[in-house]
Amino acid sequence: MTRFQIHLFPYGSDNYGMLIHAPDTGETAMIDAGDAEAARAALASTGWPLTHILITHHHGDHTAGLADIKAETGCTVIGPREMSKTIAGIDVRVWDGDTFDFAGQGVRVIATPGHTTDMVNYYFPAQNAVFTGDTLFTLGCGRVFEGTPDMMWHSLSKLAILPPDTAVYGSHEYTLVNAAFAETIEPDNPDLVARIAEVKALRAKGLPTVPSTIGHERATNPFLRASSPLIRARLGLTDATDAEVFAEIRARKDRF
Repeated sequence: MTRFQIHLFPYGSDNYGMLIHAPDTGETAMIDAGDAEAARAALASTGWPLTHILITHHHGDHTAGLADIKAETGCTVIGPREMSKTIAGIDVRVWDGDTFDFAGQGVRVIATPGHTTDMVNYYFPAQNAVFTGDTLFTLGCGRVFEGTPDMMWHSLSKLAILPPDTAVYGSHEYTLVNAAFAETIEPDNPDLVARIAEVKALRAKGLPTVPSTIGHERATNPFLRASSPLIRARLGLTDATDAEVFAEIRARKDRF
């Protein structure tokens, strides 16, 4: 099986774009198109021709460069069904459970509404990689803007059951703030303590904390750990549902 090459590039204050390149076919997909200039620079630096853009949701920091890059490259744009706001320029609309082919390998669409109601993530099972947009971050998750906490919990639960070695490519570098918050929820988690040391070292060198893995997130990300007895006891929610525990954690993060 051919391994795809993945190139991470920053834009804005904390966004990441990603290029996914298949060496055998020459095809290249980009996750979102929030900044046309940054996308052009990334394509120029790699020398990869863009064939696809995979849009996760409608927010401007993920779509602002879409029209320009599509016009310049003639690429095919895949994105979510029209749910909360129109995204101009999508050629193929997808939703939960849909699959499509990229460079001879299947890509599975996982709908993860919550941050927005049109959020989709792209899972490349043969590559052990999932591109999570603003749903799941390293040690964090997206703010719930258009959905509900129950909806977001259900969406995160879909990601949590992916294989533990699945690489998680979230779209923002929020990890230091996420780490500081996670420590208030589960300060005695040794995996979290070790993970915080790792991410601080990475950021001190100017390196990204993306990707993470599903296994790391299940062990350290408070938003995936609503079933933890220690977290439940700390929050005074021993008898609550997982969704209720998640909602409390999300509310605390919103105030953090």
